[in-house]
Amino acid sequence: MAEIIDGKKVAKEIRAELKDRVAVLRDKGVQPGLAVILVGDDPASATYVRLKNSDAQKTDIEAVTYKMPPGTEPDDLEELIDSLNADPSIHGILLQTPIPKHLDEPAFLERIDPNKDVDGLTSRNQGMLMRGQPRFISCTPYGVQQLLVRSGYEIEGKHVVIVGRSNLVGRPLSVLLSSKMADANATVTLCHTGTKDLSRYTLTADILVAAAGSPGMITADHVTQDCVVIDVGTTANAEGKLIGDVDFDAVSQKVRAITPVPGGVGPMTRTMLMWNTVRAAELSV
Repeated sequence: MAEIIDGKKVAKEIRAELKDRVAVLRDKGVQPGLAVILVGDDPASATYVRLKNSDAQKTDIEAVTYKMPPGTEPDDLEELIDSLNADPSIHGILLQTPIPKHLDEPAFLERIDPNKDVDGLTSRNQGMLMRGQPRFISCTPYGVQQLLVRSGYEIEGKHVVIVGRSNLVGRPLSVLLSSKMADANATVTLCHTGTKDLSRYTLTADILVAAAGSPGMITADHVTQDCVVIDVGTTANAEGKLIGDVDFDAVSQKVRAITPVPGGVGPMTRTMLMWNTVRAAELSV
């Protein structure tokens, strides 16, 4: 049976570190502030926002949620983002995605001030990561990296295979883990749902990250006994239970270590949002 990589435990450790940093900021008269924008009535998004607000409270970050109706006009969302960009008490802005289809999601993400883009999704911040000079690293990739490092799984010199090429996870994670910065410097192969003979690549992985959004696509036939598996996938099945991109029951019987779903990457993603918010506040001093 594989070692279980506990994202909840590591996230709790990081939040404790962040509380110390927030205390230092408060002594300087700075209260880290996070604005979360929720547009529409998507149940999953509402749950994520609730959990993020809970994490902010645990970290002594002042979080404010702005709820907007499904029929929100573009001008109204623009006005809100612009006002938050100009508000000195707000250090981080998160636009919870997805947003209603009549709104141009990439354009609204790009409208966020890069200095407050704590989700790390603006072209400026993703470009800075590409150059090896990151300001805010996208929360899920950063969470994956920190989960590996803080759980004692070395990245440097390893072969990491990532299955998934989204701008949210796969692409920035491939850049982060292959960079020369500390606790990275791996050789990375980026695969996706269109990769032919996927196991040809995954069977060579020291670390396998499944982030394709395809439930159960990684089976025991895709992994070796020495592999460390990070499952980023979160999909609700017919019973409403969250499942990952990895066939956990089978794969966990074979590999060295694995993250559960839920309780693996999810808590880390939210915690790195708090990390980026505290960093944004520190940079504002």
